[in-house]
Amino acid sequence: MPSSWGARCAALGLGLLLASCGGSIIPPSGQTPPPPKLKTEPFEEPAARPVPATPRAPLPAPIQPATPSGPGPAVAAGVQPGPAISDLLPANDRARLALGAFRLSCPSLMRRTDATGLTRGADWQQACSAAASWPDATANQFFITYFESVQIGDGKAFVTGYFEPEIAGSRDKRPGYDTPVYRRPQDLIDVDLGQFSDELKGKKIRGKVDGTNFVPFDDRSQIVAGSLTGRGLEIAWARDPIEFFFLQIQGSGRLQLPDGSVMRIGYDAQNGRDYTGIGKLMKDRGLIQNGSMQDIVGWLRAHPDEGRAIMNENKSFVFFREITGPGPLGAMGVPVTGEATVAVDTRYVPLGAPVLLSLDRAEPNGVWIAQDTGGAIKGTNRFDSFWGAGDRARGIAGGMSARGSALLLVPVGTYARLASENGWPAPVR
Repeated sequence: MPSSWGARCAALGLGLLLASCGGSIIPPSGQTPPPPKLKTEPFEEPAARPVPATPRAPLPAPIQPATPSGPGPAVAAGVQPGPAISDLLPANDRARLALGAFRLSCPSLMRRTDATGLTRGADWQQACSAAASWPDATANQFFITYFESVQIGDGKAFVTGYFEPEIAGSRDKRPGYDTPVYRRPQDLIDVDLGQFSDELKGKKIRGKVDGTNFVPFDDRSQIVAGSLTGRGLEIAWARDPIEFFFLQIQGSGRLQLPDGSVMRIGYDAQNGRDYTGIGKLMKDRGLIQNGSMQDIVGWLRAHPDEGRAIMNENKSFVFFREITGPGPLGAMGVPVTGEATVAVDTRYVPLGAPVLLSLDRAEPNGVWIAQDTGGAIKGTNRFDSFWGAGDRARGIAGGMSARGSALLLVPVGTYARLASENGWPAPVR
């Protein structure tokens, strides 16, 4: 789940249409008007059949720095030079999409402080200057010219998928629209623990003040039970609590309103509670077979009471804001790009950096750009791939679970500088 969306993740539009309905007409006999029906239920579309592929094997054990706690998390995890990029790029269109996404990232990329310990803002200047006018038709050559590959940690990648869903919603509460979409509460507070202890640098917690104590914020079960009711935090109302639950996991989406218009919502904050993937819980308990989004939704609908309890086992709850400009927006504050953006753990991958994936599923293979984050995206080579909107995106993202290897693409000369600074062997390519 992209956290920005802010993340995860981040933010997300399916091209689904509502059937025409006269929301202003009162039906006879005091009947409640039927809610509009989506053309396709966004979380029940069958997952796309995977296209198998043979992934490139990761490199052997990485070179470990002499001072693993000093230079940054990625350096501490182990860094080693990878193969020449010219030998790795597949012959597909993803590099063109990635080049466009990289261009959008460049202004922020050159200003950001890289928490990984790998790069500095100025390192990206040459590539960003070239990207501005580089022809899309030769995008592969751009990445070959301005980047080199490095492997972080063991290089073993695990990749899931997300997309921009569209569900039925309303700006006001009305019959059939009972699930509140909340904005961020004012008493939800972020605390940077690094301000209190050097040992806690890079660690943050989120909660609220209760008297003189700082305590965890309300979890999902408390919020669903009404702990935020009456505070004026509702920005909209969803028709279906199960669809809204999965929209929260995606991090953003579109609400198809009763009059046929669309309200786009994006990630505003998360309650600070740990994210728990209910698919794994259900699979471990023998309730479903493969853990795909489609299987999960089918079971939840067939077992509503047990389903509500299982959804509450994911204590994480996402708050939203209305998006009126370009989007959906990722953690960098720029629009994410379908089939080019990945959510990453920024301790190991600089936001804005290209990533090269080689997996046991062909659809994600190639170059992606790290533009987003997510609450469940943790670890050196953990990625969440964004597939955009529509039937293809929904089908692929809903069943995406791919493994293989990953290489981070950094500006040419980065590894030589790191080797010099940390006393590693000089690169041999």
